[in-house]
Amino acid sequence: MKLVIGTQAVKALRKMQPKTSETILTRLAAIAEAPFARHANVERLIGAKDGFRVRVGGWRATYRLDRGKDEMQVVRIKPRGEVYKR
Repeated sequence: MKLVIGTQAVKALRKMQPKTSETILTRLAAIAEAPFARHANVERLIGAKDGFRVRVGGWRATYRLDRGKDEMQVVRIKPRGEVYKR
């Protein structure tokens, strides 16, 4: 599956420590290779069709799978307490 990172997520990656952003990108790339396999710290989001979140330390990345386009779209990356707020 193709990994697509949204503009909000790109801004968040630029603001964080390089090692942390590298770790998050590595985890997201591994998930995109096999999106329907079991991955550690990945949970389905309730109320979001094909929506998931991955936990990396104190950070959360939310993403959705677009099966029609064969894409994994990263929606947002934020600290644990802020990611689910709109």
